[in-house]
Amino acid sequence: MKGKHYLLMVIAICFVSIAAAKTVWLADVIGTWKYRISDVPPEYESGFFTFEQKDNKTVGYAGDTEKEEMKELTVDQEKVTFTIENQAGVFKYSFAQKGDTLTGIVSSQYGEFPIKAVREPKK
Repeated sequence: MKGKHYLLMVIAICFVSIAAAKTVWLADVIGTWKYRISDVPPEYESGFFTFEQKDNKTVGYAGDTEKEEMKELTVDQEKVTFTIENQAGVFKYSFAQKGDTLTGIVSSQYGEFPIKAVREPKK
């Protein structure tokens, strides 16, 4: 009987550890990120992304005063992808995350442009 309890306890601890590891990783993107896009006009060159946890789901916004919601936001392993639609068109972002840095490409009808975002320190 003790053997069964021990086995159940080990299995339960494994499940909790796996769930906690996944939650910790997903929360790793949470925060405000300052981005810079290369080879674009100055008014589009830099800005902010904000990632938040809402209802057990990661959501994101672009901009600091007028926030545009990220669509199709996916945070998987060390990759972050999303789409932003506005009057200028559809912009698809694809990043690789390494710590507090996101490096990738933004694609649109105007072409593909390198982008880099760095997480802002917590205030």
